[in-house]
Amino acid sequence: MLRENLYQKRKNKMAVITELNSTLENSEFSQDMQVDKKHSPRKAFIAHLFNFMLAVQNAALTITMVAMVNSTDHQSKVNSSVGLPDGPDKAPVSLPAKAPVYDWSPQTQGILFGSINYGMLLTMVPGGYLAGRMGAKKVSGISLLASSLLTLGIPLAANLGLSFFIATRVVKGLAQGLGLGGHFALWQRWAPPHERSRLGSISLSGIPLGMFMAILLGGIISQAFGWPFVFYTSGGLGCVFSLLWFVLVYDDPDSHPWIGISEKEYILSTLDQQVSSEERSLPIKSILRSLPFWSICLCSFSHQWLINTLATYTPTYISHMFKVNIRDNGLLSSLPFIVAWIVGLLGGQLADFLLSKNFRFVIVRKTVTFLGQLPPSILIVSLPYLNSNYIITITFLTLACGVAPLSQPGVYVNALDIAPRYSSFLLGASRGFAHMSAVLVPIIGGFLLNQDPEFGWRNMFFLLFAINVFGLIFYLIFGKADVQDWAKERKITRL
Repeated sequence: MLRENLYQKRKNKMAVITELNSTLENSEFSQDMQVDKKHSPRKAFIAHLFNFMLAVQNAALTITMVAMVNSTDHQSKVNSSVGLPDGPDKAPVSLPAKAPVYDWSPQTQGILFGSINYGMLLTMVPGGYLAGRMGAKKVSGISLLASSLLTLGIPLAANLGLSFFIATRVVKGLAQGLGLGGHFALWQRWAPPHERSRLGSISLSGIPLGMFMAILLGGIISQAFGWPFVFYTSGGLGCVFSLLWFVLVYDDPDSHPWIGISEKEYILSTLDQQVSSEERSLPIKSILRSLPFWSICLCSFSHQWLINTLATYTPTYISHMFKVNIRDNGLLSSLPFIVAWIVGLLGGQLADFLLSKNFRFVIVRKTVTFLGQLPPSILIVSLPYLNSNYIITITFLTLACGVAPLSQPGVYVNALDIAPRYSSFLLGASRGFAHMSAVLVPIIGGFLLNQDPEFGWRNMFFLLFAINVFGLIFYLIFGKADVQDWAKERKITRL
């Protein structure tokens, strides 16, 4: 009887100890989660500024081209009651006389706009591969510094001649492609699986914010000081931030000198089963045969077709439909991108919220991709049937551009799910494949508008809708979010 009582007391004591240990472990895990959630946005904010700077330098020519060439402003036929400054009848303010003006045809301007995309197309895939080997800190930092220095040289290149200007833009595209393709490698080593949606969205949302600031402030700077100062300002800020990038960014938690121990252990533990420390060759044949990978490429391509159409033709469409002047056009054209920036930030929060409710990764990825792709396509294809209604047209354009970034925590980070240890290469490859749309959209769009001015816009929007629906359906059918067999660690068993 005494032995049974002692045994029962000992058993109860062990149960209490076990419960206390479990409570402590859960408390420590919860604390780690809180630490990580506190500091992760700071890392993503640096990547956000990186994308912001590249987007500003890329989009600067979009607004400065208006001041660089001989052109005549259209007088606005929009009623002043809509809230545009100074009304439609006020003459546009003249630009500074010291800023040089060039006699470039629309075809030449198109070549200048597209030249940077040829360079980016060539280096996005190598950028992802090199960042996986050398680290995103070096590859992306050097690319941003090079892009910034070349941006400072744009006014000089334009004065030296058209060929120098085009060559500078192509080389600048080579630098930017390395940076955009390479910076994705950060999330291979830093982003826990359940936080990739939020961190990736914060990072990529720097692009629409950069486009908004370039279009909005570029016109103001050009009007006040001359168009060269747009490039001097964006290039100078890029040089400063590139130096901060080298100081603040580290390739992985192990090399970071200021990271907290609990945060470091949490990140490494979540990535321990996904990222291998040993160097392995790329399984190129398996990647090329992977339908989930091709679904990412095709869906990204179709979505970028939508984005590039909005970025390239929104000012032209507004001018064509409503004959607004350049000042008002810049204001209206920049509005959709600030909405896109806000929605892009919220999209990552939405995806992580769904994951926290135990939704499967593949369901979340496909849901946000669907929301960011199909509704904007429907809004765009509806534009020709609005009978030139000003308010509804601007609303549809703003909503289409604003909702589109919901795909950022979907298809654009999906490569981190299917092949974490090769994700830097796959992200660069899929982004490079998608960037072909930046080259094709101006060519095909210009052809359609020149062939049939009356129905050119309708044909271009129908083509956009068809491409987006095809890419989305292919992704919904073949897209995956689990680690593929060819991307798993191979364990060698010895007898």
